[in-house]
Amino acid sequence: MDKVQTIGFIGGGMMAGAILDGMVHRMKKNPAELFVSECRQERCCELNALYGVTAKTTADSFIGKVDAVLFAVKPQALDAALEEIAPKVKPGARIISIVAGVPVARFEKAFPGHPIVRVMPNTPLSVGEGMSAYTLNAAAEAVSDTTAEEIFSSCGRAVKVTESLMDAVTGLSGSGPAYAFLMIDALSDGGVMAGLPRDNARIMAAQTLLGAAKMVLETEKHPDVLRDAVTSPAGTTIAGVRVMEQQGVRGALIDAVMAATKRSEELGKLK
Repeated sequence: MDKVQTIGFIGGGMMAGAILDGMVHRMKKNPAELFVSECRQERCCELNALYGVTAKTTADSFIGKVDAVLFAVKPQALDAALEEIAPKVKPGARIISIVAGVPVARFEKAFPGHPIVRVMPNTPLSVGEGMSAYTLNAAAEAVSDTTAEEIFSSCGRAVKVTESLMDAVTGLSGSGPAYAFLMIDALSDGGVMAGLPRDNARIMAAQTLLGAAKMVLETEKHPDVLRDAVTSPAGTTIAGVRVMEQQGVRGALIDAVMAATKRSEELGKLK
């Protein structure tokens, strides 16, 4: 596979900025190899100042030269972007999309023969702790393209899935930050009810979930094993866990993932 050096972003919003941050500060990508097309001039200036990339209100200066094009526009803006960009992209350029809900086939129609990668990131990408799932088309598989994995691993973690699982990805990691925020808020309220100051309770709840997640990822132990290690016989933790089981917290989280997955499937059929 020819190594991807230059990358052009179509769209320079929050998610694009988070990806640039990971590439420049953690992946140590040379900013001179990164280009952005963003319709807002003030945002172009901001991206240039933050990351040293070339950001302009049009893609004309770079689109025919870059090795990869990353689409980071809103779904409703995609058709116009494709109409403008597709005829100008150089042959064989990698096409990467984080446009929500848009299948690989849509990009294959616009870029026949190109290696194409569809990515579903989530919002913690903005703090370098994103969870991204990606799928490759046949052309990308044929050249063993690792571009997307390298990019999104610099902003957190990335896993490869089949495209048929993208709705499940949306239900779990795409929507998952909202479930975590709800749990942090509820745990904070519990702390306040138990007598803790609000600010302390919020920090303690958030750090506790962060630490627990890090233990799962770094020890690679099953959550049940880690839970048992902190659950002493007749102790405080088992008393709390018993209430959570009685209140159906486990079932509610499973149902939340399934409901979000179903809704993603429904929205996909409307496109």
